[in-house]
Amino acid sequence: MAQLSKKRKLNESLKPTPANDEPPSKKRTPIDTDNATESHTTTADTNTLKTFRDLGIIPELCDACEKLGFTSPRPIQVQAIPHALAGRDVIGLAETGSGKTAAFALPMLQALMENPSPLFGLVLAPTRELASQIRKHIEGIGSIINVRCTEITGGSPTIDQAKALQKSPHIIVATPGRLLDHLENTKGFHLRNLKFLVFDEADRLLDLNFSDAINKILKELPHERRTFLFSATMSKHIGSLQRASLRDPVRVSASANTTVSGLHQEWVLIPVVQKDLLLAFLLKDKYPGAKTIIFCRTINKTQELAYLLRVLNFSAIPIHGDLPQSARNLSLSKFTTGGRNILIATDVASRGLDIPAVDLVVNYDLPDDDKTYIHRVGRTARAGRTGRAVSMVTQYDAELWLRIEAALAKTSDTAQTQKPPMDVPQDEMMVLAGSVGEAQIAAKKQLRQAQEKGKKRGGIGKGSGGPPGGFGKKGRGDRRGRTNDREEA
Repeated sequence: MAQLSKKRKLNESLKPTPANDEPPSKKRTPIDTDNATESHTTTADTNTLKTFRDLGIIPELCDACEKLGFTSPRPIQVQAIPHALAGRDVIGLAETGSGKTAAFALPMLQALMENPSPLFGLVLAPTRELASQIRKHIEGIGSIINVRCTEITGGSPTIDQAKALQKSPHIIVATPGRLLDHLENTKGFHLRNLKFLVFDEADRLLDLNFSDAINKILKELPHERRTFLFSATMSKHIGSLQRASLRDPVRVSASANTTVSGLHQEWVLIPVVQKDLLLAFLLKDKYPGAKTIIFCRTINKTQELAYLLRVLNFSAIPIHGDLPQSARNLSLSKFTTGGRNILIATDVASRGLDIPAVDLVVNYDLPDDDKTYIHRVGRTARAGRTGRAVSMVTQYDAELWLRIEAALAKTSDTAQTQKPPMDVPQDEMMVLAGSVGEAQIAAKKQLRQAQEKGKKRGGIGKGSGGPPGGFGKKGRGDRRGRTNDREEA
C-alpha cells in the first residue's frame, strides 16, 4: 500500500507548476577541484557497507536494485551515495564501467520520492548513445515508483520531444545542443524549478563543442539546486566552467585516471602499410571469435575498415557521428545482442557505453592523449571481467605512444605499459597478404560508391554488399571523412 501511494504521489506531481522566478538566496561558487573536500573510502569502510540499505537507500529502491541484479554497491557508489543523501554536491571520479550511473541516480530518485515534482532532475551527457543508456538505467531503477524519464538528443524529431516535454517528466536526460534548442524554442518549457543537475562524463562535456551550450543552459537553471559531476578523468579546464558551480562539494575517487586491473594491454610496432594485414591476423588467427571493438581516428577509415572486414567474411558493423541515429542504434543493438561480433568505431563509442562482455579492444589508430586511451580500453574488462587491449604503433606514432605510456605510468600501480611490443610471427601474418590486398581494393571501391551515392541523395549512402552507413548530411561527407569524429548534440 505504501508503494502504491508513492506511485500515486508521483503521478500527481506530473501536473505543471508555475515557474519560480525568485532570486537565489545563497551564492554558489565556481568549481574548484583543488578546494573540494576530499573523501576516500578505505577498504575497511567498503567492506562494512555491503548493501544499498547500509548506504541509506530506502527499501523500495533497494528492491529495485535487487531486481536489476545490483546485489552489492560498487566502490564509487559506496563513496558518493552517503554524501549525496546528506545533501552535499559531489564530484565523483571513477573508471568507466564502475557504476557511476547508479551513484547519482539512486540519490536523485530517493529525493524525488520524498518531494515529487515535475522537471525534478536533469542529466547532461556528451553522446546520444550514453544518454539513451542513462535513461534506460534510470527507468529501470525508478520503475518501482513509476518515474517518468525523457530523452532529449539530436537525431530525433523535435516535435515529438516537445510533446514529451509538455507532459512534464520527472527527469530529463539530454545532450546539451538539443536541450538548448528546446529551452530557446519550445513554448512553455523551462527548468527554473530544477532540483538536481548531473554532468556525466564531465570532461568531455566541457570540451569546446559543448561549453557554449552548457553556459547558456546554466543561465536558465536555478542557483538553488544540487549538482553532481561525474567523470573518469578530471582535467584542469573543468574548473573554467564558471557557472557549473558546486556548493561546498565533496570529491570522491575510485581508481580514476587508471586502467582497470583485469585489463591486459599489449602494443605492436607495425609499418603503417601493414596495419590492415595485422588487423586481419589478430581477428582470424590470434583472437578468433572475440567480441571486438576497433577504434579509428576518422569516419572515413571507420567505413573503409567495415567494408574491408566484411569482404574478408568478418561479421563487422560501423558506428560514427555521421550515421543517422537509427543506424547508430541498429549498429549498437546488433553488436550488443551478438548479431555482429566486431564494432568499428570512432570515439563516439569510447565513453560511457555499457556493452557487456567485450573481449578485445584494438586501437587501429592511436588516440591523441592518455585520457582518450583510458576511455577506449575501458570498453573491455568491465564490471570485474577480464579483457585485452592491443594498440598499433606505426613509425609515425612512436612519440605519441611514449607520451601515452609516460602518462599512464604516473597513475598506474602496474608496469603493464612498459612491456616490450607483442611478437607477431611475420610468416603467419604474410599468409593473409593476398586476400587482404584484394579486400583493400574492394573496400576502397565500395567506399567511393557509397560516397557518390550519398552525395547524390544528400543523405546516407550504402555500398553494394557492405555495411550500412556511408556519409551523412549533404556537403559534409568528404570533410568529416578526413577529420576526427565529433559528436553532434
